[in-house]
Formats: sequence, structure tokens, C-alpha cells
Amino acid sequence: MSAAAKAGGLYGSDPALLSPLARRLLERGVLKWAITLAASLGAILEVIDTVITNVALPDIRGNLGATLSEAGWVSTSYACANVVIIPLSAWLGYRFGKKNYFLFSLVGFTLASLCCGLSQSLGMLIFARVVQGITGGGLLAKAQSLVFEAFPTEERPLAQALFGLGVIAGPAVGPVLGGWLTDNLGWRWIFFINLPLGVLAVWMCMILFPRDVRTTAASQGSVDWSGIAYLAIGLATFQVMLEQGQEDDWFHSRFISTMAVASVFGIGLFIWRELSTDHPAVDLRILRYPSMVGGSIYSAILGMGLYGILFAIPVFVQDFLHYTALQSGLILMPGALASAVAMMLYGKLAHRMPPRLLIGIGALTTAATGLALMSLNPSTGSPQLFGPLILRGLGGVLMFMPLSIATLGPLAKKDIPAGAGFYSLTRQLGSSIGIALITTLLARRINLHRAILVEKVTDFRQPAVDRIQSLAAGFAHHGGGAAAGRQTALSVIDRIVNGQAAVLAYEDIFFYVALLFVLSIPLLFLLGDGKPKPAAPASPTAAAAEEAEIEAAVH
Repeated sequence: MSAAAKAGGLYGSDPALLSPLARRLLERGVLKWAITLAASLGAILEVIDTVITNVALPDIRGNLGATLSEAGWVSTSYACANVVIIPLSAWLGYRFGKKNYFLFSLVGFTLASLCCGLSQSLGMLIFARVVQGITGGGLLAKAQSLVFEAFPTEERPLAQALFGLGVIAGPAVGPVLGGWLTDNLGWRWIFFINLPLGVLAVWMCMILFPRDVRTTAASQGSVDWSGIAYLAIGLATFQVMLEQGQEDDWFHSRFISTMAVASVFGIGLFIWRELSTDHPAVDLRILRYPSMVGGSIYSAILGMGLYGILFAIPVFVQDFLHYTALQSGLILMPGALASAVAMMLYGKLAHRMPPRLLIGIGALTTAATGLALMSLNPSTGSPQLFGPLILRGLGGVLMFMPLSIATLGPLAKKDIPAGAGFYSLTRQLGSSIGIALITTLLARRINLHRAILVEKVTDFRQPAVDRIQSLAAGFAHHGGGAAAGRQTALSVIDRIVNGQAAVLAYEDIFFYVALLFVLSIPLLFLLGDGKPKPAAPASPTAAAAEEAEIEAAVH
């Protein structure tokens, strides 16, 4: 049996490509677990940093003397850089080597975190966040492929479950960690915390990962600089539009309108370029596969729904239940623990149930989450949130884990890297679109419900008159006179109306999320059954190598 076969498809499993320590771990059968820890650590750092800054923005704004709009660019700049690099990660890893590209991303992310923490101005912080986003996109995109290659075929569902645990739990852990660090050590520590973990991950990757084997194919073909430029313009301006649209009143703003026009032209030119060149940076021809179309749409829906709920709940509990940032983060922990349990179950169910069935169950479970959250009100407490967030954790795993297999399984081997990059991009864009839609819908539905409620609080409705008079008499009794008492009573009624309008708006949002996942069920018929496309390799060793390459491309 060959070394590659013995190693179960381990990337670069030739012992000559391993460090002495890695060779000893390989002989003892634990190298795959060590590689999983190292790669997952880098990916988790990136995922957590996507959300950890949100709870610290008020402190950052005050410390650096920025307005709320200016401080928002701390998050926007990171998201823009991140979304541009994700579809290019397959090409970058192929051209420069998977280990080299992952190490470069990890070192760059760690150094950018140091610069973020040391920033003395908003401009320096935003620049450092752009670098963080560029390097962080490479971490998330390549970590899972490295984990997949470390395991034999029969153990890959378990490897995927372990890796996915960090990716799914990261958005829940991020606000908790960010709130605690900001409250106790200051906002700069949300970046400094990356330094020891980043250095540890770099050291582990250097000694555990096999050296890259450079092939002549890696250096052939010209670089599609035009495609990369069009992609950067199109996606970056689109992300800016999503992040800043609601704050700037969308297309009533000249800036947002300019971003929208630039996005349309940039993405249009990118599509034209990638379909007309022989060496595209992102191969869009993979959309000829029905599973790729259905899976990409489902990936966007997954990002919109799951991350939308994750965005809406902390905002609700902070604004209307008056939770602190740390308390709102802790509310999400039961869901993260449910995800961990579901990951273990998935590792056992993956071989027994088709992925489309698991995805369908997950979609219905998430729809049930949205319906359950419609019961939120100003008297809601942690016990009422416990059940729905547990459902969200279970449903997210059942969709997130098998979707990549069902989407990319039917693709030919040569098309899987391009498909994986495009698939990852749709999930990232879906989360951005979902948050932008929720922010906009909340503002507009609050105004709508307020207008409806205000019509019922008039001098022509006796219940409203009785309530106002009762409050006014109480306030007047405590001093200030009848006029002041009535004014205070009207202010109280106004706050009550605003609160009720917001609660009704959140009910609408959760209903829309439930409806979205129910309507997504027909997309299951476009997905594959999770089985790789048949091929005829020359030998068993070649078959094992080909299978490893296919699985490694699945992000």
C-alpha cells in the first residue's frame, strides 16, 4: 500500500515532505488531529473577528473621536476586503501552494491584528482592518480543505463536523468575548487577543503541514488581472452599499447611488471577462451544473436567515430588554452548545441519511425557530429565548454541514475548486444581504406599525383617554401641576407605542425568515445526492489521490 493510501489522503503524505515531529505524529496516527486543530484555530480567529468588533464600536468611537457613521467603517472595511478575497482563494492556493498561502494569510492576519490594537487614529484602524479582511478570507477558505485532506474518506464527516463547530459557534462566541474584553480590558484587547493564538497557529502550521509540491501547472497561464480588478470593484462597492445603505437612506443618498452603479458595472464587467478568458480568476462556467445553482442560492439563503437571526436577537435584547453586551452574547450560548451536540450527531448520520433530507429537516427546523421567536415581547426573558435558539443551533448544523457536499458532489473534479470558491462567496454575500435587509425592514416596519398604533391613541378612543388621564393624574399628584402631568403622561404613552411598534416589527422579521426557509424547500431538487461524479482513474492509488483532491476542494 502506498504512503498516500496509508495516510488516508493526507496532503503531501510523502514522509519526505513532513517535519520530523510530523512524521512521528503520522506514525502514531494523530497527525490528522493535530492538523485539524491548527487549521481550525486560524479559521476560528477569522470568524470571531467578523463580529467581535460590533460590541466595541461605541468605545472605539469615543476613544478615537469618530462619529457613529465613521466608526461603522471599522466593520464595513473588513467585510469588503473579506468578500473580495474569498472567491480568489482557490486560485491563490493553487498558484502559490496551499501551505504557503495559508501561512501567509495567518501571519498577515496576526500582524494586522497587532496594528489594529495599536491604532491611534480611525484611518489607521480602517487600513489595518482591510488587511485583516484580505488575509482572513484566505484563512477561512483554505482551512477546511486542509482538514479534509488529513482524514480518510470514512472519517471526513467527523472532520467536517469538528471544523464546522468553530465556524458556526464563532458568531455566538464573538459578542460574548468582545463584550467581556471591552468591559474589563478595553477595546484594543479584542485585537490583541489574536496575537498569542495567531503565533501558536503559525508555529503549529509550520511544523505540522507538509511542504507544498510545486508543479509546472501552477505557474502556467497568465494572471487574470482584469477579472480580479472588476471583481474587487463590483463586490467591494456592493458590500459598501449593503453596509451603509440604511444609515444613508439608501438611494436618496448620492454616495449609495454611486456605489450601486459602480457595483452593477463592476460585476457586469467581471462576468463578461470571466466568461471570455481562457484562464479566469473565478470560473463562472461551473453554474452549468444544476446543483451548483441550487446550492449557491441555498447558501445565500442560509447566510441571510441564520446570520440574520443571530444579528436581530442581540439588537432586540439590548434595545428593549436592556441587556448589556456581555449578557446579550451569553443569550446566544445555548444555541452554540446545541450546535456542538448536533455536530457530533451529524458525524454519525452523514453515512445513513442523504444530505438533501438533512438539509430539508434543517430548513423546517429553522422555519420553526422563526415562528417561535414571533412570541417575543417586552417581558420576554432568557427562558423564552432558550428553546428557539436551541432550534436555530440544530437547524443550522443540519443545513450547513451537508449543503457543501450536495452542492459540489455532482461536479467534475476539475470544476470543484472554482465551485467551492463561488459557493463560499454566496454564503458570505447572503449574510451581508440578510443583515442589510433586516436593518432596513426593521426601520420601515417600525414606522408603519407606529403610524397604525398612533391612530388608535386619540381623544376619540375612550381607552386611550382613560389611560392618559390616569397617568396624568398620577404624575400631577407627585408635583408639577396638571399641565406637566399630562405632558409626562403623553411622553410615557409615546415610549410605549414605540416599544410596541418595535416588537411588532421584530415579529414581522422572524415571520419573513420562517417563510424564506419554507419557500427554499423546492431548491432541494436541484442539489446532488452527495456522491462524487464517477471517474475512471488508472489505479487504486490514483483513485485515492483523486478522491482526496475532490474532498479537499470542498469548503
